[in-house]
Amino acid sequence: MKTTLIQFDTIWEDKKANLKYVQDKILNLPNDIDLIVLPEMFTTGFTMNPEMVAEEEQGDTLQIIQKLALDKQTAITGSWVVKENGNYYNRLFFVFPDGSYKTYDKRHLFTLAGEEKIYEPGNEKLIVSYKGWNICLLVCYDLRFPVYSRIVNQNYDLLVYVASWPDCRIDAWDALLKARAIENMSYVVAVNRCGTDPNEVEYSGHSQVIDFTGKHIVEALVNEQIRIKNLEKDPLQTARQKFAFLNDADDFELK
Repeated sequence: MKTTLIQFDTIWEDKKANLKYVQDKILNLPNDIDLIVLPEMFTTGFTMNPEMVAEEEQGDTLQIIQKLALDKQTAITGSWVVKENGNYYNRLFFVFPDGSYKTYDKRHLFTLAGEEKIYEPGNEKLIVSYKGWNICLLVCYDLRFPVYSRIVNQNYDLLVYVASWPDCRIDAWDALLKARAIENMSYVVAVNRCGTDPNEVEYSGHSQVIDFTGKHIVEALVNEQIRIKNLEKDPLQTARQKFAFLNDADDFELK
């Protein structure tokens, strides 16, 4: 699966400018891309001012992303701020090439920034089937909670994280991404933003791709970058059969 990581410096709370940036970059990609991954809250930055930027689920952002997916015949994923029934959500969208989509509301809200006081948490994981791959989609702070991302009965092949993860804790980001790949014997694709926001929080990016053994396929990126990498499923399946570690995993029920 030909996968594209788009790491960029989000312009603070400027949906129009960020969407223009994303449109330009995606339209200039090759026409054989299967999946494009964008950062968390890529239209605004990690804002705690949802009343200024939130939109209905089927608002302008979704319509633009749907058109891009249709035009390029690719899937696109990333999160943005959605208002629904009077509540705000940090909602990840997975838009298929035909314009249909599925969503995931961020489960673990970042208490250090007071995210849980402003946004409603999700309560269901999202695993989508796409081009013969099962893809588990999570958001930023979810990375710190391995039970939530734990593979069950080999029900996914690729774990995707979209993030706004700050530079001051980037060592944890790097270490935890590798751990998630190893413990779940899964590919991991992680896309983080770069730059600095008005709260003087710095983001160093470190978007990356890791294989099911913990080896980097794409090393941590710095500054604004686009990287394309083709992921092969056969080596993953072979490794899972040869090293049947997942068969020895503990059974559990997540509540």
